[in-house]
Amino acid sequence: MTKEALLKFPCEFPIKVVGKANAEFETFVLSVLRAHFPDLQETALQMRPSKDGNFLAITITVQAENKEQLDIVYRELTASKLVLMAL
Repeated sequence: MTKEALLKFPCEFPIKVVGKANAEFETFVLSVLRAHFPDLQETALQMRPSKDGNFLAITITVQAENKEQLDIVYRELTASKLVLMAL
């Protein structure tokens, strides 16, 4: 069974984005996610700095309507040099 078959839309879906810890990275990630999920709540957001504080992992749980929506978000995030990884 494929991963796609395991997801039933709409569903809550966590998106984790890692980049260098700076305001530009945070602003970029939040702007992309708010553009696609306008009802995004602050409670859906978790930020976790790396041990030395050089990197930041942002996890946002969104209400995904379909796979295409998620694909677009991942493409936009990973197209930026600010994003080291998006899971």
